[in-house]
Amino acid sequence: MSVPRARSRRPHRLRRLAGATGVVLLAVVLLLWWLLPVYHMMLIALDPEGDTEFTGDIWPTAPTLEAFRGVLFQRYWYLQDFWHQLANSFFIGIMTMVLTVLIGSLASFALSRIRPGGSVISTAALVVYMVPAYFLVIPFYLLMHGYGLMDSLWAVIAADVTFAVPYAVLILQWYGRLIPIELDEAARVDGASPGQVYVKIYLPLMAPALAAVGTYALLTAWNEYLYQFILLSSPRNKTVAITLATFFDNEDTPWNYPVAASLLYALPPIALFFAVRRYISTGLTLGGVKG
Repeated sequence: MSVPRARSRRPHRLRRLAGATGVVLLAVVLLLWWLLPVYHMMLIALDPEGDTEFTGDIWPTAPTLEAFRGVLFQRYWYLQDFWHQLANSFFIGIMTMVLTVLIGSLASFALSRIRPGGSVISTAALVVYMVPAYFLVIPFYLLMHGYGLMDSLWAVIAADVTFAVPYAVLILQWYGRLIPIELDEAARVDGASPGQVYVKIYLPLMAPALAAVGTYALLTAWNEYLYQFILLSSPRNKTVAITLATFFDNEDTPWNYPVAASLLYALPPIALFFAVRRYISTGLTLGGVKG
């Protein structure tokens, strides 16, 4: 009896080994596919002239960090205000993240406790995604002009929050339904107000979903360019995204400087992602499960 069992287990082990090998190969292919653009950017940034990518060399003959030093010490004239522009980008990203988390958590706190109607309201909020962001540029421009917010960082923040909140409400609502309603009822029996329930019970238990939504909002604001270009005009309010786009206006621009600036500009969101990746995976997984 032992010989047939051993024979029956062998195909199962082979299938499991083949499946594991396939997963590893797929992961390697995807990793190389993701790293390939980064590799080409490093080629350009490390080359003294910034043209290694166009010569076919797999590595610069005389790699140098001069482009990165030029960005960090603002030596190139396009990057004379790099740190101030980076501060503007940080302000837009952080405020978008904070407001999205605040508005989304307050809305989901109410919607996840409404019986019925919460799903209808949250679904209606997603209608904004049916309209391309490009179609809302002119209405947003007129609205910000009417409120006197043109050439203000708050105008961009308002636009970014508008597009991030519907997704935040949807994720936080479904995640909030995983929190037993009995916890709210027990807290109210003990004399807790709705605000106390929100601060002391709801927010701590929502930490994984809040981390996922906050990171999404920050990345949305960090990578956004169109509304920054339309709503910001003065040099003091420009962001790194706008400055990087201006490099394309000059045909003689050495490509190593904008590429080096792009690589440095990508570091903050990458650092944030690795800092909260455990919470993000938990929030996205549990937030999509209907409670």
